Amino acid sequence: MARNEQKDPLSRFLNRFKGQPGDGDRGPGQRKMHFSIWYFLLAVLVIFWFHSIVTEQETNRVTYSQFKQLIKSGKVASVVIGPDMVTATLKKTDDKQPAKTVSAIRVEDPGLVRDLEAQGIKFSGSMGDRWLTTLVSWVVPLAIFFFLWSFLMRRIGGGPQGVLSVGKAKVKIYAEKEIGVTFDDVAGIDEAKAELEEVVQFLKDPGKFEKLGGKIPKGVLLLGAPGTGKTLLARAVAGEAGVPFFSMSGSEFVEMFVGVGAARVRDLFGQAKEHAPCIIFVDELDALGKARGLNPIGGHDEREQTLNQLLVEMDGFDPRAGVIIMAATNRPEILDPALLRPGRFDRHVAIDRPDIRGREAILNVHAQQVKLGPDVDLKKIAAMTPGFVGADLANLINEAALIAARRNREQVTMADFQEAADRIIGGLEKRNRAMNPKEKEIVAYHESGHALVAMSLSNTDPVSKISIIPRGIAALGYTQQLPTEDRYLMTREELLARLKVLLGGRVAEEIIFSDISTGAQNDLQRATDIARRMIMEYGMSEKLGPLTYVRETRSAHLDLGFVPREREYSEKTAQQIDEEMVSMIEEIHREVRKILTEQREMLEKLARILLEKETIDGEELKKFQDEVRAGISDDEPGRAAPQIGARNRIST
Repeated sequence: MARNEQKDPLSRFLNRFKGQPGDGDRGPGQRKMHFSIWYFLLAVLVIFWFHSIVTEQETNRVTYSQFKQLIKSGKVASVVIGPDMVTATLKKTDDKQPAKTVSAIRVEDPGLVRDLEAQGIKFSGSMGDRWLTTLVSWVVPLAIFFFLWSFLMRRIGGGPQGVLSVGKAKVKIYAEKEIGVTFDDVAGIDEAKAELEEVVQFLKDPGKFEKLGGKIPKGVLLLGAPGTGKTLLARAVAGEAGVPFFSMSGSEFVEMFVGVGAARVRDLFGQAKEHAPCIIFVDELDALGKARGLNPIGGHDEREQTLNQLLVEMDGFDPRAGVIIMAATNRPEILDPALLRPGRFDRHVAIDRPDIRGREAILNVHAQQVKLGPDVDLKKIAAMTPGFVGADLANLINEAALIAARRNREQVTMADFQEAADRIIGGLEKRNRAMNPKEKEIVAYHESGHALVAMSLSNTDPVSKISIIPRGIAALGYTQQLPTEDRYLMTREELLARLKVLLGGRVAEEIIFSDISTGAQNDLQRATDIARRMIMEYGMSEKLGPLTYVRETRSAHLDLGFVPREREYSEKTAQQIDEEMVSMIEEIHREVRKILTEQREMLEKLARILLEKETIDGEELKKFQDEVRAGISDDEPGRAAPQIGARNRIST
């Protein structure tokens, strides 16, 4: 919905003729005009109807013979002869009463004039009532001309698709009461809300800051991964402050026409000044504010002109005008430095992925509209969804509600949430996918190898579920590990343990079948990525030393895996990196083979259970895990207790 500036009906009516915005999501000058045409035609009809009522006289209709008899009897004072009618005014019989008139349809009568002259009656001629002719000859052409003019203006410049409207910002304007979002609707990012509270205070009471000489930041840049709530937080600021909210995406500024982007920036800031105090929100700022000269071969002059205009508008913007500029991006490393300097986007608010308490708070907000069963524990759901952002958690609750409705339940149960989490993490369950017994056995041993290695190591995440039910597009099974608390750092030993778990499935196939399958492709890809990062980014190679061989900073908010960049080291160093990666993976492979060879009996037992039940979770998995760790304690009494992992993992 858009903002309707005028509240009273008269103002809204007049604005339709002026081209100002009314209801709907169109900007100024984009209101449809056919309403004005109908009002115009209605007004014309009312005027003619009123004219006919005012000028109407009391007239009696008589036959022509009666009309002639009245003339001969001397009761007629005057006669008006028209082309179709003859009207006679009768003589007054009472001075207090008005003269009466009678009319008759005219008949071709040459003797009418002689009779009138013989009686001494005054008579005159009339062209008749020509108002209909006037309407057809003047008003109707004007109405048609006005209709065509408004139609052409709407097509050329007045409408959203008009040629002259390309320079207008395609901004969505939300009125104060239409935002409907406050800080109560935002959970899990308390630090970010605290940062923006003084922006709200400035919009509500700017004098509090101005009397001390303080200036509110011109721009606030929200940084965070997709789905963390950047747009929601910006709308909550506008909702708390009770001011209009201008929302526009960075990609909507640039068009194929030269100069359109800069014109839209000027139009956006012009509208904002008229509605101050207000908030301008530009989503996906990186589409507009990418650093100039970042790609000198394929530069985009139009985009750079748009960025230059944005810089000029922000630099010349009066902070006392009460307009706050907010923007959101998940790629701050590619933004132009001129945008980030003080005086433009002064304040940077980082919105991180929520921790377990934040996830629980977000679940509480989204679960208010859902009927939860008595067995639902939102704290447990928050614990089994590490790495989820606000959008993921909202989708989780929606998926659980859909699953419960599909099963004709009155309430959403904990089992529905578990199935929804599995569906989001691993993909849609495909029980109808037919696998022959040999393939099913290979998958069972593969997933058992992952799980057994994870159970045998002391610094891995605990295994929470194993399944050989196909999910998603290519996953024939998965092993799920969930941490018990949030972690933000990983040691070298923990990364090596993760490599061992990834290779556990392939090694199990080697031991049991003396052969390998294509099922470990994803595991090998992820293991190679971790090993390369350890050597090239984290400096965890003893041979190459504490050096990093990647110059560009990785995105802190987008996990794009290992992205190859321009090499800045010698061929000899590149060869050493490759040799170190191969050496690391081979050493991990030998250690995993040793673990599974020593526990082959446990591996076969777990695989048989998995073949029988297809899914192992809950108490049975915990019991089996205790048996594995008890066997480890008997063999190695001094082995350390299991440590807590960092994040969940699904291997195929």
